[in-house]
Amino acid sequence: MPPKVPAMFCLPSFSSWRLAVVWTLYLPFTAMVFAQTPVSVTVTTDRENAIYNVGETVTFNISVQQGNDVGGNKGTVSYAIDDFLSAESFAKGEVSPNAEPFQVTGSLAQPGFLRCQVTYTPKDGKPVKATAGAAFSPTGIGLSLPVPDDFDAFWTEQKRQLAEVPLTPQFTKVKHSTAGIEVFDVQTPCLAGAPVSGYFAKPIDAAPRSLPAILWVHGAGVRSSVLSNAVKGAEAGMLSMDSNAHGIPNGEVASFYTDLSSGQLKDYQYAGRNSRETIYFRGMFLRLVRAIDFLTSQPEWDGKHVIVIGHSQGGGQSLAAGGLDNRVTMIATGVPAICDHSGKAAGRVNGWPKLVPDGVDGKPIPEVLEAARYVDAVNFAARCKAEAIMSVGFIDAVCPPSSCYAAYNALTGSKSIINEPLMGHAAPAHIHDAFFTKVLQHAGLSTKK
Repeated sequence: MPPKVPAMFCLPSFSSWRLAVVWTLYLPFTAMVFAQTPVSVTVTTDRENAIYNVGETVTFNISVQQGNDVGGNKGTVSYAIDDFLSAESFAKGEVSPNAEPFQVTGSLAQPGFLRCQVTYTPKDGKPVKATAGAAFSPTGIGLSLPVPDDFDAFWTEQKRQLAEVPLTPQFTKVKHSTAGIEVFDVQTPCLAGAPVSGYFAKPIDAAPRSLPAILWVHGAGVRSSVLSNAVKGAEAGMLSMDSNAHGIPNGEVASFYTDLSSGQLKDYQYAGRNSRETIYFRGMFLRLVRAIDFLTSQPEWDGKHVIVIGHSQGGGQSLAAGGLDNRVTMIATGVPAICDHSGKAAGRVNGWPKLVPDGVDGKPIPEVLEAARYVDAVNFAARCKAEAIMSVGFIDAVCPPSSCYAAYNALTGSKSIINEPLMGHAAPAHIHDAFFTKVLQHAGLSTKK
């Protein structure tokens, strides 16, 4: 049982506030006023980086304001502090807003994360919400369960079977408007019933052994490969492939992917999860290895650099690629999914896709838990020696920050992390830019735009 978090209220100085998230809702004034005035709810932490040591106390500062009226229209404010898993064990309550911000405090006795969720319910109008997060010794978050003893043997055998499948890519030239680049729609045979399917781009007339390689991988969902990603990498001077997650055809009409998502690939993330041999991510991860086979077979590959980049499910794939294939020299993994499937075994929330359900006894179903350990991106991270950059959102409920940090801490190579205390599950432009700048630096390419 996690320790309870004390709560207190006081009227603090506002000068210590550093971070703010503001959700805005337009509410009508009384009948005497015809304009609309925004209502904002603000939650802040008392440290700019929102990082604390275990046993220290975070102060969440909460304020409601409507125009120049601090306290809004005197509705009610409810708050709850939780660790993303056991909300009933932490502070929560309801107060009436007043002219000064109020404070709620919390602490953790073990490495992890707290979030403070606030809802302001006005007398008239819809509720307005805000959330802030805080980390407690996040670099102390370890593996929730040990890596299976035969983890390496299992994946060595999978790769051996893959190597027996001929590497016979099929190329279809793709028309595009970028000068100096040629683009192909490529399908390459793989295991597990689906090929690698992606857009591949490269500079025209590049010399042999002159180009680093980059593989772009996708977040959750069912969609075509992305032509613009492939072109972006090639424009920067790389062999560049954007591979969709499922080995499906590219460039089809939207209804094609909608039909797959509601039909054959509906809830794909849970397919075959009772066995490591049939679990869906086995095939997805083998397609990563085969895509790298394809890129490194190109005569223009420099023989040195292989980079894998993605966000969410793509972030989890990046971690898997780095642990599966020692040709990978760098990964860029944004708010990674497929992490910490066994998190509940360590008393913390597991990441997307919440792969392991609870049985009637309230405990994880044993056979699913066992299979999930072989496709946990945290276990691949423990075998990844590549350079790495990761982003993490402290209020991310899809890929919770504890699951991301479990993977980050397991990485064994040079690594850096972008902490976003007020970010949920997102990949904003500044993170995309930071990732690609790091990619270019790693590959020895110009970072000038």
